[in-house]
Amino acid sequence: MTIHSLYIYDRHCICIYYQDWHRTKRPKPAVEGGILPAVSQAVSPLPLSIDAKAGTSSTYSSPRNTLSSSTGVVIATNDSAAPVPNTPLLQTPLPPAPTSSTGLAFDEEAKLVYGVVLSLRNMIKKLSGRDEQFVNYRTSSYKLHVFETLTGYKFVMLSDPKADSLRFVLRQIYIGPFLEYVVRNPLVRMDSREYGIDNEYFRTSIDRLVRGLSIFS
Repeated sequence: MTIHSLYIYDRHCICIYYQDWHRTKRPKPAVEGGILPAVSQAVSPLPLSIDAKAGTSSTYSSPRNTLSSSTGVVIATNDSAAPVPNTPLLQTPLPPAPTSSTGLAFDEEAKLVYGVVLSLRNMIKKLSGRDEQFVNYRTSSYKLHVFETLTGYKFVMLSDPKADSLRFVLRQIYIGPFLEYVVRNPLVRMDSREYGIDNEYFRTSIDRLVRGLSIFS
């Protein structure tokens, strides 16, 4: 058993965070403008820099890191400033390049995942006749787990179909790294509709939490 991927959606139905682990088929990078910046470097379209337009290669990194890599203290950044390179402390190695692709762009995949969650949640509420919660569903190839906060944020995780409910893991992510590095960070603009969760400490904390689970292998 294992964990495949994690999606976080805001109250506006926009995917603001993505991370994957044991995916044999990763989606294609999103089309330009299809997802917010900083959702995930693994699936984000790389913008052409001035050097790239001139014919030379350039490494892309987000200029909106909101924590000092050496002290962990919240710092102010200028959008127009030069990009801040990731330090070894904050770098989370990307998974090995997959041998195949789903053939679907990530922005389309994110919409499909959210559409499934919304449709099943509405169906359950209508059929149950009471305030029933949708927590997970299973197919022959994966199991989808959902945790929704009172403020409308949805945490969605895909795992092995034989896995037990991972709702408690999603709740741990919410009350732990999400509150610590996103909600309580004064420089993270919640509901901005302009940026994803651009915080490498948040990404590293989730990676450490997930890899420490007994289901992760």
